[in-house]
Amino acid sequence: MTLKEIAVRNLLRRKGKAAFVLAGLVVGVATVVAIISFVNAMTSDINHKLEQYGANILVVPKTENLTLTYGGLSLGGVSFEMEEIRQADLSRIKDIKNAANVAALGPLVLGVAELNDRRILMAGIDFSVAGILKPWWKIQGHEPGNGELLLGAEVARILGVQPGASLDVNGKQLSVAGVLQPTGSQDDQLIFTRLDTAQAFLGKAGRVSMVEIAALCKDCPIEDMVLQISEALPGAKVMAIQQVVKSRMEALAQFKKFSYGISGVILLIGSLVVLVTMMGSVRERTEEIGIFRAIGFRRRHVMNIVFLEAGIVSILAGLIGYLAGFGAAAVALSLFSPGHSGSVPLDGTLAALSVAAALVVGLISSAYPALLAARMDPNDALRAL
Repeated sequence: MTLKEIAVRNLLRRKGKAAFVLAGLVVGVATVVAIISFVNAMTSDINHKLEQYGANILVVPKTENLTLTYGGLSLGGVSFEMEEIRQADLSRIKDIKNAANVAALGPLVLGVAELNDRRILMAGIDFSVAGILKPWWKIQGHEPGNGELLLGAEVARILGVQPGASLDVNGKQLSVAGVLQPTGSQDDQLIFTRLDTAQAFLGKAGRVSMVEIAALCKDCPIEDMVLQISEALPGAKVMAIQQVVKSRMEALAQFKKFSYGISGVILLIGSLVVLVTMMGSVRERTEEIGIFRAIGFRRRHVMNIVFLEAGIVSILAGLIGYLAGFGAAAVALSLFSPGHSGSVPLDGTLAALSVAAALVVGLISSAYPALLAARMDPNDALRAL
């Protein structure tokens, strides 16, 4: 009879204790897998949403403007110098080191237009990248073409117009292609048109007021990109709007650290369960171990039997624990994040780590009981018969 057969028969003969060790490890592994899978799924979802966050880097003209504000009340300002950005210079951004991280680049020109005897802010934008820069936009109608306008929700409400209407802008008739649904932002009070159309209306051919860049993906080195764009456009001021992103990622990182700490505590508890159970099992098998030693089993043979028992249970616990943890993470994701854009994926690496962790915990926890069994005096054990 081999040592493996002895170990298997011992487990089958003591099903209660084997089941107790198995349950302790399964609970520990399943909890760890559930926490890690849940955190990874949430991280992936947040990263995906951050990549669709819209414009997160702004390029504006450098200015020596001193704005006089107090308590939210604007009292005007003193402008010493103001130069708009030349549209031709924007091609330099394509040559920066991290140009591949630029998801979209949208020049924007702003100016005041006369609309049906009202002064309204006109914005000329590149609608080919509007879906990336402004993913929250919902348009009733269609995007404007040549000689067409897109009205903000508040502008359309005040003027009482719908798509298809015609408006007088700076003495020229332009048709309304669409109306923005309310966004809760300043966009509701603007009129939008194509970039070249706005430049012609505002007398700003070849110039833009600012540039919106979508680049805040999870792997983008934002600080480096801001520096690179600043060097490419020395006459402009480059700013990264990343406070919200940073706060979300920092909160997620703190939650991840907390989850790892909880996982460590749970694994420690599981190891103590294995230790106590295996020690009890060794004490119950005093006579059996004494017989093994009396018929010629060496100390290493006795230790190998204990380790084999622990290893078989640990591997089984790792597999069951991973499947249980995967299921628990999927349920938790559906309960606590109903708007989640994906599901918990099966992770072969995490499954292998789960089995490995269960095996390591099981073997380490069984080391002292195995050593205790190996050191048992066969004479004392046989006298107990």
